[in-house]
Amino acid sequence: MSEPRHFLSTESWSHAEVLGLLDRAAELKRVRVDDQLRGQRLGLVFFNPSLRTRTSFELAVQMHGGMSVTLEPGNGVWGFETEVGTPMLGEAAEHVTEAAGVLGRYVDAIGIRAFPQATSWAEARRDTLLHAFAELAGVPIINMEGARRHPCQELADALTLRERFGGDAASTGGTGRRRVVVQWCWHPKALPTAVPASAVLAGLRVGCDVTLCAPEGFELDGEDVAAAQALATTTGAALDFAHSRHDAADGADVIYAKAWGGLDRFEDPSGEEQRRGLHRDWCVDADLMRRTRDGAFMHCLPVRRNVVVRDEVLDGSGSIVLDQAENRLHVQRALLTTLLGGHSNGTSDHA
Repeated sequence: MSEPRHFLSTESWSHAEVLGLLDRAAELKRVRVDDQLRGQRLGLVFFNPSLRTRTSFELAVQMHGGMSVTLEPGNGVWGFETEVGTPMLGEAAEHVTEAAGVLGRYVDAIGIRAFPQATSWAEARRDTLLHAFAELAGVPIINMEGARRHPCQELADALTLRERFGGDAASTGGTGRRRVVVQWCWHPKALPTAVPASAVLAGLRVGCDVTLCAPEGFELDGEDVAAAQALATTTGAALDFAHSRHDAADGADVIYAKAWGGLDRFEDPSGEEQRRGLHRDWCVDADLMRRTRDGAFMHCLPVRRNVVVRDEVLDGSGSIVLDQAENRLHVQRALLTTLLGGHSNGTSDHA
């Protein structure tokens, strides 16, 4: 039996394959329903809450004739233990070994959403649950957001950039490349870095220059930065870094706002919170957006209004957050029909 094809990150697929998924999603956006997934069963395991991810995946499989089952460990389903060889004396009644094995015999693919729970970044960054399912289930595993990647959001963001700026998202019509600023914003919680890392990759994937803008102390994981730099080399785009949100916004085409916690103080929550609190003014407002060239605003949602972004921006004409959310449905349709429906995404014309 051949090894299943997983979708844990876009880096595990070739650049041409990822662009092929985007092409496929654009095609499927014009097709309401078909039967490509008839008889296929999708399991969705949510260790964390969801609105867009859950709804869009459930609908994506149904729109092509398949079916899904959604599980929430600890809420109607036994909690999972992930440590190997440990006596199970805590609240968890089910080990991930059996859980993954059972689900792998029930369904044809499994989506996993599991935010980091460990007390150290060295442990959290391993995405233990996600990789345990990939190792044990025997069916394709889809990352619905882990500690370091949100690849389905990444696909939706890349598709949204294409739609905003035309087929060649990188072009400004002779005046250089489009530029996306992935900007840190203050938040009352230290959120994961999966979305900002994936947002950087989304911009680079379609050939846009990307500026990662954050206060000092909020750098992304070094391996994630290296992955972004490798993709920039592939697409010919530029990746740079800034600590001034105003300078970064000057002449940008897109402000992609996102909050995340400082990884170097992952094991010191109070110290991380204190440092994060020094930057409460990092909120996207109309003044910041006026510095941009195109005025597009992106966010993965959910977003805290008047904390991360002001109402005037989120409700303004440049906001394309609902386009991003809608495209979650279509990129996941493309992914599922590729993994389960026998559709080959082939080689994109954009490779």
